[in-house]
Amino acid sequence: MSTTAAHPIGSAVARAHAVLDEVAEMSTWSMSQAETAQALVEVARLEARWGEVRSRLLEHADAVAVQERNASPSLAVWHSNVTRTTKRESFRQVRLAEGLARHVLVREALGRGDLVAEQASVICTSLDALPDDLDPAVLEQATAALVAFAGVHDAKALRVLGRRILDVVAPEVGEAWEAELLDREEREAEKSSVFRMREDGHGRIKGSFTVPTLVGQMLEKALMAFAAPRHQIANRASTDKAPEPVRRPTARRLGDAFVELIERLDPKRLPRAGGVNATVVVTMTLASLQGGLAAAALDTGGRISAGAARRLACEAGIVPVVLDGESKPLDVGRAKRFFTKTQRIAMGIRDGGCTAKGCDAPPAMCHAHHDDPWAHHGLTDLARGRLLCPYHHRRIHDPDYEIDIGGDNQVTFHHRT
Repeated sequence: MSTTAAHPIGSAVARAHAVLDEVAEMSTWSMSQAETAQALVEVARLEARWGEVRSRLLEHADAVAVQERNASPSLAVWHSNVTRTTKRESFRQVRLAEGLARHVLVREALGRGDLVAEQASVICTSLDALPDDLDPAVLEQATAALVAFAGVHDAKALRVLGRRILDVVAPEVGEAWEAELLDREEREAEKSSVFRMREDGHGRIKGSFTVPTLVGQMLEKALMAFAAPRHQIANRASTDKAPEPVRRPTARRLGDAFVELIERLDPKRLPRAGGVNATVVVTMTLASLQGGLAAAALDTGGRISAGAARRLACEAGIVPVVLDGESKPLDVGRAKRFFTKTQRIAMGIRDGGCTAKGCDAPPAMCHAHHDDPWAHHGLTDLARGRLLCPYHHRRIHDPDYEIDIGGDNQVTFHHRT
């Protein structure tokens, strides 16, 4: 009876299984710190080397059409089904195999364990993005350079280096190629700019956007200006230890900054629509403006609480329309309703920042608030104004809180019970 000798790769896989069987139940408690660290490094190298073997097998599987075994539409789908891998991961592995087939130096480095699969994938993608007519000698230099960089850089850094690799190995080619690449990307980015927003029915609007890199970075800088770190004291009780500052998560801080950016847009700088600046108009009754609970209506069709309307009446971003008992306009704005730039500067010097007790928000991050409410015919006088950060400006108009203004001009908030 004749037998067919196993292929060396199949035999190696079988031996690897046998070796792993020997340690399957072995405890790790007796391993020293140094042994544990070294073993983890070597396991990573083994994973990389097996990844290279898998890539060669996937390349061969495509050549012998292994997907025909169960009529799968593609090699990646077949591989996903038989290995219980997600299709996303299986397609990633097949793309890596295809990239390694084109870039032999990268495949060899992965086979030695000098790279991990994530690095190899980024390098192949970077090399594939280079000009099609690039001199083969320059391509080989670029490949060798990226493989060398992988010895000290992770995949994220390699992605950045890959975009500039021609500047390293062929500066005379790299400058022209980068200019062409950036021009193409910018033109495509302009075509793909989108902005979507929708109401969720619970007092919020959600959205997403895609904009060119420059515009996105301009927005990020604007938000970061509003979102400079603010420290809140976690424990204000008298203790022997200094209180620890609490930092809000970056996403939340940027969300608050985006709200403030929109609220503080100057309508005078916006294009006119229908003969007026693009300003939100808030309509409310006199009773509501003076402390009532009836909601206010927006000219966009939405509704906001009376407290929010009273707070926004301090800002330049809206025009309040006050109605009498018969729903007739009683007042549409008021001359000199907002503090001037000079008054704001004077407040900043006098108050030093937010006047809420314990808040350290600087003047540039504060709103100017009327102590005598605009709704009660308060005047826009420096002596009757104060700086409040956006958070405390919301609270001072929140009916759930009452306030005390101390002799030091600091505002103390008390939650109503």
